[in-house]
Amino acid sequence: MTTLTKEAASPAPADSGTFLSVRDLFVHFRTEDGIVKAVDGLSFDLKRGQTLGIVGESGSGKSVTNLAVLGLHDPRNTEVSGEIILDGQELTGATERTMEKLRGNKVAMIFQDALTALSPYYTVGRQIAEPYRKHMGVSKREARQRAIEMLEKVGIPNPTLRVDDYPHQFSGGMRQRAMIAMSLICNPDLLIADEPTTALDVTVQAQILDLLKDLQQEFGSAIILITHDLGVVANTADDLLVMYAGRAVERGTVREVLQAPQHPYTWGLLGAMPRLASDVTEPLIPIPGAPPSLLSPPPGCPFNPRCAFVHEVGGTRCTDTRPELPAGRGAACHLSADQKLTFFTEQIKPRLG
Repeated sequence: MTTLTKEAASPAPADSGTFLSVRDLFVHFRTEDGIVKAVDGLSFDLKRGQTLGIVGESGSGKSVTNLAVLGLHDPRNTEVSGEIILDGQELTGATERTMEKLRGNKVAMIFQDALTALSPYYTVGRQIAEPYRKHMGVSKREARQRAIEMLEKVGIPNPTLRVDDYPHQFSGGMRQRAMIAMSLICNPDLLIADEPTTALDVTVQAQILDLLKDLQQEFGSAIILITHDLGVVANTADDLLVMYAGRAVERGTVREVLQAPQHPYTWGLLGAMPRLASDVTEPLIPIPGAPPSLLSPPPGCPFNPRCAFVHEVGGTRCTDTRPELPAGRGAACHLSADQKLTFFTEQIKPRLG
């Protein structure tokens, strides 16, 4: 990966118990129209056995961030800088040979569309067994038996028969389970789940999320759960990172962020969520406008063109000065702590019910 030098605020030092530490990460794409600043100075930590939820609209930089962790960006048109330290090993600028040893072994990813992630030319069992053979050096027979065991573990009925089926012979939920089996077959220390419940019905969604929690308890894996749905992470994640326009705008524990959010963008995401207790005739509250172009993001706070509280800050701070995300619990917003509490309590919370 090509490196890119940028200036940014110094993030807090990583906790001694941190398994994955991302510090001041930039991922920029070179295009014919200019430089796309897909990730623009991102920092976060993840401990073993913990789940970090990363939420935000499409294009906020969630998947790009985690593809950088895996070293899957094309160096011919991508510039990556910052620190990505996995269990003490620096991954930024690591060779492809080094990354190949880690992918599928120490770190694995569940892609959001299992039908396109799985090859239609090979059986499900062969694809699940392949990383096990590669990293563990076992025979085809041993790898096949391990694949059957993993299919059974993720709830695939008749695994000894289904192991020889092709992806198109599986339902959407079963394909996603097969993807999870393939990701976990080498007992990875870090599992990245990129929208693992997209396009699945709510019953299957719940089953997949429960499965991830159960397998995490068994294997002790750290999990990054990428989603645009705050409801998905509510009962799954331990910590929450809210991204907008390639930047982290709020972070904290799931309880802190969902019960007392501090950023107007997070307020907007919560307001756009349907609720079982609300009147079915009551319209959802969309966030006005659209995310900015990452070719030319707005100066100052990237959310300022869509924010209803810019006038409360006064002057030109929101349009001129980029707010920094404090270490630990906090939000990258120029509103004072008292203003955040007052506006959420008096204006936002009553609408959420």
